[in-house]
Amino acid sequence: MSVECKVSSPSFPIRVRSAIPKHRQELLKWNGWGYNDSKFIVDNKQVYFSGKRYPIGELRLPNLIGWVTQTLGVDLSNPSSCQDTPTNSQYPPPIIPEEIFKQLKSLHISYSVDVLDRVVRAHGHTLHDIFILRNGRFTRIPDLVLWPESHEDVLHIVRLADEFNVVIIPFGGGTAVSGAVECPSDESRPIISLDTSQMNRILWLNKDNLVACCESGIIGQDLERELNRLGYTSGHEPDSYEFSSLGGWVATRASGMKKNTYGNIEDLVVHAKMVTPKGVLEKSCQVPRMSCGPDFNHVVMGSEGSLGVVTEVILKIRPLPQSKRYGSMVFPDFESGVKCMREVAKQRCQPASIRLMDNEQFKFGMILKPESSSMSLVLDGLKQFYITVIKGFHPDRMCVMTLLFEGDEKDVIISEQKIYGIGKLFGGVPAGERNGERGYMLTFVIAYIRDLGLQYNVVAESFETSVPWDRAITLVKNVKYVVTTQCQRHGITHFIINSRVTQTYDVGCVIYFYLGFNYSNISDPVGVHHQLEEKARDEIIACGGSVSHHHGIGKLRRKWYKDTVSGVGVDLYVSTKRELDPKNIFATNNFIASIPKSKL
Repeated sequence: MSVECKVSSPSFPIRVRSAIPKHRQELLKWNGWGYNDSKFIVDNKQVYFSGKRYPIGELRLPNLIGWVTQTLGVDLSNPSSCQDTPTNSQYPPPIIPEEIFKQLKSLHISYSVDVLDRVVRAHGHTLHDIFILRNGRFTRIPDLVLWPESHEDVLHIVRLADEFNVVIIPFGGGTAVSGAVECPSDESRPIISLDTSQMNRILWLNKDNLVACCESGIIGQDLERELNRLGYTSGHEPDSYEFSSLGGWVATRASGMKKNTYGNIEDLVVHAKMVTPKGVLEKSCQVPRMSCGPDFNHVVMGSEGSLGVVTEVILKIRPLPQSKRYGSMVFPDFESGVKCMREVAKQRCQPASIRLMDNEQFKFGMILKPESSSMSLVLDGLKQFYITVIKGFHPDRMCVMTLLFEGDEKDVIISEQKIYGIGKLFGGVPAGERNGERGYMLTFVIAYIRDLGLQYNVVAESFETSVPWDRAITLVKNVKYVVTTQCQRHGITHFIINSRVTQTYDVGCVIYFYLGFNYSNISDPVGVHHQLEEKARDEIIACGGSVSHHHGIGKLRRKWYKDTVSGVGVDLYVSTKRELDPKNIFATNNFIASIPKSKL
């Protein structure tokens, strides 16, 4: 049953100008992260970031060469080459029944069998994915790419797939770092990649209830741009929000940088509509809460494309904040910064975003600092003198916290005073608004640096977890020790392992790790990196951390799924799968390697 909206506008639905074109390789890299015109470039022993999309665009980065040379042993004079755009001869032709093409044409649903369109949707953004794109080929890619433009189109596609026993893998922004959209290599049936990017309308907006109904393919930056134009915000801003989709957020139980103010995706979703082979799963009414058995929104959220296709989402929105200010603090060491964050969470006065970089990540961030003017150099020198000489902070131990405050002007001022007051109790020193803004915005640029590393024999990946407060420091120390020990065992002499606390809760926090190494003497760098990450993940779980906070399970982390949810939990998932998808049309193989046929 559809949910009706009392209040609509003649301007709705809004067809959004999408950040991602239908053939996304026209704007985005087919074999790397982000825009084609945005990348780190080494030119005449200098490094700069191309384009004008980001604050560091076209600015020289004088600190980067020295850091990568010393820390990662990189020779910037000898970049590796990348293989050319894939051709039809590299992959088998599509295996799709002719009747499906006839019906797609009659339904006016756009499709492609072009090999590059298929390859682009055969992967997300794991290290394995990008390394394969640059150096090899996928074992299996989709046979057909479809671009539905509405919920009704998806209904037709799912019925068609069910009739002809064809696999569907939903594809949103393509930013997954869990292997969720990879095609199972042993799947013999035809595979359709159902690309939701053309389902990107804001269908209606209710100003009284502060909710908006959107199609699932809308991209984060497009959603925010259109809501901002109307005077609202969703407040959901994951690191990938430039390219990830609303449906992807729902399917992976995503979290954003400003969750303290606006909530995680499960706090924002009021209603979700998912098309399954058995029909449409949705609630019959749009209310703030109801007691009516298990909440099936939570069957949809986190399902990672294994049960159906999310087509429409009603989510909470808020009026644009009157005031938005950045801030930062420097702490003498990581432990002091974590204690400050714990106290902030205990007093429940978290700003919209609060993040803490450890010393290694602080130094890593400094390499991306653009060349300064002479006056900026003087001011930076004075700040450094104050921090290191007068305050006595050691450059190899101090860490930095970045802050973002949003809300009414008076509330922002009160929040700033309270946070900086708490910081002072733990040795924190205010470090200015500019540093806070720069640290926040660098989140969007750092994703590009992995592509640069791959040109110079460096593999790198991030992984995250959530952990109770009383185990956070131990977890970070232990994971770094495990990674260091494993690197030594593999003969890896140049590597990085750093961390940051990205989000805080009453009972715990979220910790991100960045792991990279020079693989010049390693024959299987992706395999070794995976082994290192597995050892790190084992240690995370042994320390009381989660298998994932918001990246999801996919195929990459499914070995820990049963121990996380219990054998009964796995059986419950399989039973749900059996009820909603009896033919295993959505054969993603996420969560568990395969569904026993006896269970379907």
